[in-house]
Amino acid sequence: MEANHDRTMKRIFLMINCILLATGVTGGPLIIRLYFIHGGNSVWLSSFLQAVGFPVILIPLSISYIIRRRQINSTPNSSKLKIITMKLPLFLYSTIIGVITGLDNYLYSYGVSRLPVSTAALIVASQLAFTAIFAFFLVKQKFTAYSVNAVVLLTLGAGILALHTDGDRPAGESSRTYVMGFVLTLLAALLYGFILPLVEFSYSKGKQAITYTLVLEIQLVMCFFASLFCLIGMIINKDFQSISREKSHYGLGEATYYVVLVGSVIVWQINFLGAVGVIFCSSSLLCGVVIALMVPITQVLAVIFYKEKFNVEKGVSLVLSIWGFVSYFYGEFKQAKKMKMNPTLANELPQNQSITNP
Repeated sequence: MEANHDRTMKRIFLMINCILLATGVTGGPLIIRLYFIHGGNSVWLSSFLQAVGFPVILIPLSISYIIRRRQINSTPNSSKLKIITMKLPLFLYSTIIGVITGLDNYLYSYGVSRLPVSTAALIVASQLAFTAIFAFFLVKQKFTAYSVNAVVLLTLGAGILALHTDGDRPAGESSRTYVMGFVLTLLAALLYGFILPLVEFSYSKGKQAITYTLVLEIQLVMCFFASLFCLIGMIINKDFQSISREKSHYGLGEATYYVVLVGSVIVWQINFLGAVGVIFCSSSLLCGVVIALMVPITQVLAVIFYKEKFNVEKGVSLVLSIWGFVSYFYGEFKQAKKMKMNPTLANELPQNQSITNP
């Protein structure tokens, strides 16, 4: 009975984190593009905003601490409560991943500053293939016919979008900067495809039990060092001196300028929370699948908000992406059913954390 309750809670938690990730993945590029098309110029500032919202993580961490303290107080002969549960190996892993994330944020921000949302989203979709490759080598990800089918369909969906990218260079953008934006966005996709399995790898090599409290601490450290990396870039590039001039000339007004910056911080932190939550509950591959699924959704939102064209290729891509997503979850459903009939297969799951343990 307890095992069934634990499984149910984990599925609910996974669904919540998938929703958070989907919100961040679709909203992130839209709000970054909003910053750039109306007069924003600082790539480093945009990169910094993607990680600087990490102090908000202190709220769920404080709640978790209160819950753990109550549990310990109600348990006789319990061990002393630690405010910080993270040990040195995981801290070092999180620091390295944080710096890599900061670099990835810069590459992505530069690409979005030069490309339409639809094109940038298309390129980012290639991260699924990179995630699958790195997950195979780093965490020995086990592929089923359904997960392979999902990767193929989602990658094919992104490839179909590539058939209609001619002539989408923004007005006033030179061919050189457009190509540079394309290349750096592709590098960002490759790097992010490496980061997702690397997070899962750190979970397995951290030499301690992974709880959601620890996952939040990992995210806190990652975002801190990603922010620090981008902050150093801002200082070197003297971006702080240009902010006052930038806000006064922003196309939507000074007040909206600040709303865009704050909104960017919130959306990207939601994205981070969703990503680490999905990896915690399932795997880095599923995280990549959800991100790839959101590519055509982002395309639709770009059509609505930025009047970008929605053609047949985008419609076909949307169908293929949904098909791939359904294929993946159908495979997971069959695996769960098989495990229910044969509990000895439990060691084949990607993670063994208990969601009831904060």
